[in-house]
Amino acid sequence: MKSVSISGSPRVNVGKKDAKATRKQNLVPCVFYGGKEQVYFTTPEDNFKNIVYTPEICTVKLEINGKEYNAILQDIQFHPVTDKILHVDFLEIFDNKAITMNVPIKVTGTAPGIIKGGKLLMKAKKLKVKALPKYMPDNITIDISKLDIGDNIRVSGINVKDATILDAPNNIVVTVRITRVVVEEKPAEVTTAAATTAAPAATTAAPVAEVAKEKAPAKGKK
Repeated sequence: MKSVSISGSPRVNVGKKDAKATRKQNLVPCVFYGGKEQVYFTTPEDNFKNIVYTPEICTVKLEINGKEYNAILQDIQFHPVTDKILHVDFLEIFDNKAITMNVPIKVTGTAPGIIKGGKLLMKAKKLKVKALPKYMPDNITIDISKLDIGDNIRVSGINVKDATILDAPNNIVVTVRITRVVVEEKPAEVTTAAATTAAPAATTAAPVAEVAKEKAPAKGKK
């Protein structure tokens, strides 16, 4: 995993009024916990562009009041209207202690079902993975080269080395869904077959009608 460095300033007051004043200065109230001490601090909102607004996962090197900590972003709160960051929680990490992160999914290969007209549908973009920091993968690669129309890959079918996926094993991660184009092609084939079968019947019916006409007596003759 990549690492992003952030520096922050300690917060003296941690009330709602102080947090509101902090945000007006484009600073984000944060809390760091998980180790021996809990630290309240602030940092500019721009510092989160390489942590929050990216599909990649990362660890964070926090520098607060001259001390350095290794952490991960544990929780984040956004304003419901403006989407501005309101508050961030950081969790201290240790080399010998497992952490949990949402790891992005990456697909590889070409599914036969897509070539036949099906549509690839991602049911999940990330999976919750538990592992030691050194074993946490940057992404989870899923091979879709064997998926036909109607096939899927569930959590139970995905293995991540030296890590555990915490999502429900029966959850579908990716599937190839049948499309309208594929459905409409089948009735067309049936119609063509029906027309081919009906053609000989029409051909044999014509001579029978002609024979019946020849045997019918002419009007006025006995």
